Amino acid sequence: MRNLLDFLIKYHHWFIFILLEVASGVLLFQYNSYQGSVWLSSSNAVVGKIYQWESSVLSYFNFGRLNEELTTRNFYLERQVDQLRRLYGDLTKDTTQIERKGLQFLSQYQLIPAKVIDNTVHKADNLMTIDKGRVDGVEVDMGVACGNGIVGVVYLVSDHYAVVIPALNASSSRISCAIRGRGYFGYLHWYGGDASVAYVEDVPRHAKFKLGEWVETSGFSSIFPSGVLVGQIEQAYNSSDGLSYKLKVRLSTDFSCVRDVVVISDKSIAERAALMQAARDSISIKKNK
Repeated sequence: MRNLLDFLIKYHHWFIFILLEVASGVLLFQYNSYQGSVWLSSSNAVVGKIYQWESSVLSYFNFGRLNEELTTRNFYLERQVDQLRRLYGDLTKDTTQIERKGLQFLSQYQLIPAKVIDNTVHKADNLMTIDKGRVDGVEVDMGVACGNGIVGVVYLVSDHYAVVIPALNASSSRISCAIRGRGYFGYLHWYGGDASVAYVEDVPRHAKFKLGEWVETSGFSSIFPSGVLVGQIEQAYNSSDGLSYKLKVRLSTDFSCVRDVVVISDKSIAERAALMQAARDSISIKKNK
């Protein structure tokens, strides 16, 4: 207390000066209309600027949630567009029944939003880490996509994180693809180098297509539904044996800046996997007899 009193006594003239300045300011702006209007407009401008900064900060922190919602919604819309395109191309059939089947097909899938927290694109065997894991419903061999198309396949899972093998993995990534509207399919393979280009191999020699057409997932595997964008055909080559085509594809996903993704959980995967395993076991037993 003694030190506080000494401080106040030593600097009392400054406190008196500040008090008089405040009092004079109040009298000036309160009893003079012009100065009062200037003060009001200035204070409103300052307050408005503060509110603007506050809004910008809140918007910045909301971008993550908005990106997740947009990624999920974009994926669903892509699937719906694919179903509508199939309906339009088959008008001679019972469209009511086809639409019902299409909606049932979409309802098989649950999307788990996630963020990419680690990613490489310059290695031969790139890996990606996302911030969702086993407790969020993520399992091994689930497909991963973003709003622009495919990303990869879940490889390892912990409680809160998962490692994804992206399409940019030269030794491990093989994704079944088809030429949109053509029905011919092959397998996506990345050879390294350019992260925006991959190749669809084993496309049948009798396949008919044009440069610029889209490649999408075929739906033949239990990982991706059909119709997820892969990329656009830029060039066609003959395979080394001359029995098939190899298509150069410009990938629709920009792996260098992918941030928000969705993990695709297919409710029918377990059933199909069990059926396939039962078929393998049956064939094995017959061969051993």
